[in-house]
Amino acid sequence: MGQFFIIALTSTFYILCIFEKKTPLRLFLFIFICLCSQSLVSQEDFLAKQYFEDGDFDKAVVFYEKLVAKNPMRTDYVEGLVACYQQLEQYDKSEAILLKLLNQRNAYPTILIELGYNHTLQEQPQKASEYYEQALAKIEENPNYGYGMGLRFQKYTLLNYALQAFSIAMEKNPRLDYNFQKARIYGEQGDIERMYQSYLNLISDGKASQANVLRNISDFIGSEPDNPNNVKFKKVVLQNAQKKPDVLWNQLLSWLFVQQKQYKSAFNQEKAIYKRGGEMALQRLQGLGKITLDNKDLSTARDIYGYIAQNSADEVIVLDAKLNLIQIDLQDPDKKILENVGNTFKDLMAIHGYDMETLQLPIAYAKFLTFNMDNPQPGIEILQKCLQLPLNNYGKSYIKSTLADILVYDQRFNQALIYFSQIQKDLKNDVLGQEARFKVAQTSFYKGDFDWALTQLKVLRGSTSQLIANDAMQLSLLISDNSLEDSTQTALKKYARADFLAYQNKKKEAVGLLEDILQNHKGEKIEDEALLKQAEILTQLKDYEKAEFNYLKIVTFYPHDILADDANFALAELYRNVLDQPDKAKAHYEKIIYNYQDSYYFPQARRNFRQLRGDSIN
Repeated sequence: MGQFFIIALTSTFYILCIFEKKTPLRLFLFIFICLCSQSLVSQEDFLAKQYFEDGDFDKAVVFYEKLVAKNPMRTDYVEGLVACYQQLEQYDKSEAILLKLLNQRNAYPTILIELGYNHTLQEQPQKASEYYEQALAKIEENPNYGYGMGLRFQKYTLLNYALQAFSIAMEKNPRLDYNFQKARIYGEQGDIERMYQSYLNLISDGKASQANVLRNISDFIGSEPDNPNNVKFKKVVLQNAQKKPDVLWNQLLSWLFVQQKQYKSAFNQEKAIYKRGGEMALQRLQGLGKITLDNKDLSTARDIYGYIAQNSADEVIVLDAKLNLIQIDLQDPDKKILENVGNTFKDLMAIHGYDMETLQLPIAYAKFLTFNMDNPQPGIEILQKCLQLPLNNYGKSYIKSTLADILVYDQRFNQALIYFSQIQKDLKNDVLGQEARFKVAQTSFYKGDFDWALTQLKVLRGSTSQLIANDAMQLSLLISDNSLEDSTQTALKKYARADFLAYQNKKKEAVGLLEDILQNHKGEKIEDEALLKQAEILTQLKDYEKAEFNYLKIVTFYPHDILADDANFALAELYRNVLDQPDKAKAHYEKIIYNYQDSYYFPQARRNFRQLRGDSIN
């Protein structure tokens, strides 16, 4: 860095010398010296902070002494020097600097807190208290000091003093409101009920948003209903509801039940909110329905969407609810259910047709005909009709994406590639455009054009969407690794065929072809890929024992391969969500946390691990 500055400044000086005839050289020399001086200060600042962060206080103090000597009015340099002296237990030097600052005109009274803390470090509580009391007295004189003083007390975990600082300021100037800060301190002190009540008062009085308060409260809430903090929160909310009935308390209880995954209880609260708020409250019910679906509570999800369909006066909301009910029905592959769903779609199409506001209906119907009924042609015709509507660029691209998906299913790969390419061109910088490029690669993979697939995937590995980038990297490595090992690409072609069968919802055929790979290509690089893909499909087929066997085989025999984190995460999810073996789930989440920290699954694995351990999650 130093060399860079010297070169840059020397070049500047050379250029200035060229123009010496027009401007006095003395002025340029002065500017040059100033620039050099500023460069040196910047370097010293950087080194001082770096040494301090590294715990090398002997070196840090040298640079901070130079910085304070050159810039005595810079409080950050002075505070850095004081902190260095304290770390080196040179408390007399710290005190001398602080006393000098205190004696300056217009000295800010937080210096008194710093002096007190300097004595706290020396285990001189009486002397420290004297300075802290002097600091509080300054707030009596000028309540505007309250905020800065309160924060400084908090910085040193002097929480009782911080509360006094905020309270004195509010008492002296009623226009000041530090209740939010006080509520956080109650939490830090472990006075949980008082913290809850303080936060709820802020919401009730309109002094803080519900979202902001819940973000802070969520640090103390766990996922278990019998968590002591959860029990206290429920108690405080119910006490408030008895004193002053308000829809707010229903909203807070609903939020608590969602944290505890008690979705039926949350639904009861949301129904009470809807009865008071009417149509405006349906958005909350829709949100709860999505949460229950994501968490596989299909029974509660059915009740929620059924309630929305029966009560809403908005035909778009009703249709959305009915489509979600269809998706719940489709979780069961029974032929009778499929027939009923088909009739439901026909009835809905007769009502809504091809309306701009309800286009989600024909799109869903086309997908159903293709992927559930193995009848793609009517689906293609439906979507081609949709494209005739006066849609904007994004709307057309969305329909084209679904149409291309169906064309891929029908093995009309070239037509599908044309549509995907059009989406790429029209929405170049949009996620939908990036998804279309990935689907070009995926379609090329299905049809065995591995070179073109690789060309597309190389671009996508830098995608702004982490999910697309991750999928692109994995498919790219699958192709390149197995092409190098086997020039005929025999196993890779089988795998691509199996992947395509899975895409077509022909899961049992896909499992059989993957078994062929596992039996006839043992020891080849593709073996772990086949094990993982087969396990994913077996999970969908609810053959959990075989899926578990495959995942365990990957984590046991391929712990250093690229799919190890995928297998560990999938296995943990299987144990947590299906097999109800939380201890085993924790073990596999932990493997990701400690062994695969650059994994795409790392954040979610850490979160799930902490939940299973009983930690409070924000």
